[in-house]
Amino acid sequence: MKKIFQTAIAILAVSFIFSACSSTQNTQTGGTSAMNVSRGKFVGTWVCNSVSYNGLLPGAVQNVFDQAPPAAFEGSTWKLTNSGNGMYSLTNGQSQTIFWSVYNGNGATQFQFKKIYQGDKAKNVQEGYRLNVGAMTGTNMTLLSPVPVGNGTGYIVYTFTKQ
Repeated sequence: MKKIFQTAIAILAVSFIFSACSSTQNTQTGGTSAMNVSRGKFVGTWVCNSVSYNGLLPGAVQNVFDQAPPAAFEGSTWKLTNSGNGMYSLTNGQSQTIFWSVYNGNGATQFQFKKIYQGDKAKNVQEGYRLNVGAMTGTNMTLLSPVPVGNGTGYIVYTFTKQ
């Protein structure tokens, strides 16, 4: 019961921070929003400033995007072109080509991408990743990667700044 209470307080605190720091038209908490975000807002070069956890213990998730621990994505650079092509580079030198898109449905926005390897065509790749957009402005973005926890959902929270 104590853990449920602590988790609920943490979720409320994060929700309060999102609502206090962003305008209501650009903010989503818990993966839902009153407004869709256009694809054009994602285009550019983004740097992941921090990786944090909402409803999860640090270290509870050992591997994200079938590549590395969440902390390895701190400092990563994501280049997203208007054509949907892109790539991310980790600070250890690993890089990954991706094909990305935005899903707007039921008033929520999600950032989705597929990993593309040499010789692959995006249309032939069936598996990918979908992250909830927690906040989006012209220069800042927060993406939440949902993780099942018991009967609920926790999130790995990635915070980006546009370069």
